[in-house]
Amino acid sequence: MASYATRLIERWAEAADIRVGGDRPWDVQVHDDRTFARVLATGTLGLGEAYMDGWWDCDAIDQMVERAQGTGLAGSLSTRLAPAQAVASTVSNRQSKRRSREVGRRHYDIGNDLYRRMLDDRMLYSCGYWRTATALAESQEHKLDLIAAKLGLEAGMRVLDIGCGWGGAAAYFAETRGCEIVGVTISEQQATLARERCAGLPVDIRLQDYRDVDEPFDRIYSIGMFEHVGVRNYGAYMQTCRRLLSEPDGLALLHTIGGSRSRRATDPWVAKYIFPNSMLPSAKQIAAAAEGVLQLQDWHNFGPDYDRTLMAWHDNVEAAWPDLPDYDERFRRMWRFYLLSSAGSFRSGGLQLWQIVFSRDGLRSSFRPDGIR
Repeated sequence: MASYATRLIERWAEAADIRVGGDRPWDVQVHDDRTFARVLATGTLGLGEAYMDGWWDCDAIDQMVERAQGTGLAGSLSTRLAPAQAVASTVSNRQSKRRSREVGRRHYDIGNDLYRRMLDDRMLYSCGYWRTATALAESQEHKLDLIAAKLGLEAGMRVLDIGCGWGGAAAYFAETRGCEIVGVTISEQQATLARERCAGLPVDIRLQDYRDVDEPFDRIYSIGMFEHVGVRNYGAYMQTCRRLLSEPDGLALLHTIGGSRSRRATDPWVAKYIFPNSMLPSAKQIAAAAEGVLQLQDWHNFGPDYDRTLMAWHDNVEAAWPDLPDYDERFRRMWRFYLLSSAGSFRSGGLQLWQIVFSRDGLRSSFRPDGIR
């Protein structure tokens, strides 16, 4: 006779049109019956770990997660450990300066070879803009052009890149817009490669926390970094942008994943294996942090584009796997679960992608950027 955990999980799955032992791409094949108790006890943490351990399989994890998100099943599982996480984030600042470099060591420093094969040639590790693009590299270039248009980047401007990654955006804006860029990152491997990429350009790459920057800029942007700031530091982030913008009409652009509800912690599996100390902001949390500090000029949501970006990354990793001998099968399953479950979450609308433009003190004319495709 099936256990209580088995019956309950199967019933939850059926409500999302997911069958255990079914033959559709999004159905689940369970190889170890301990999976059910593990998932019931620890939610998405147990689900992800059981997949990493080979206890279950699914031909289309992205489609499975899309269905689970659509019925609220994924939310129910992800909140089973949430109370403890929320308490921890309330008691301590999970994204303090002392802890900020942990995500650099555990995620961004795991190997440039993996990221080179997964990403486009500029190694842009954030959502592409697919409005007219047909390939990953094109979508990333269109994303950078979109940012340049919204910020009105011009030759001679001094620009801060908060969380500059491997330097792809900084190099592009220096080359195509003639800007002088300061890029800061908390990843040693990113900083090293970014300096190589930007050699000979007016780009200064620093291994530095954004809160320690203290000099004037005409424009500021961060691309895929705000997810590591944490709700206790949203106010400090906005204050930092205001302090560093040299003119009243100076602009700051925030490119970030967003959640539909305000939370104080991220999914337990993501926190343990992918992005430690991370959390996704809500619109309410961002607006509250900016109130009285920066003036909102524009809010653009193109979350479905991240689904397409993640699927392209997944295809690249799978194709390159024979040439990545430094990563074992458990890591491969972990990375596959990360990319595909994220794609499913964006496809369902459970996650969103925002580009938000702020001015320091407001603009004298309407915000109507030129050259947006």
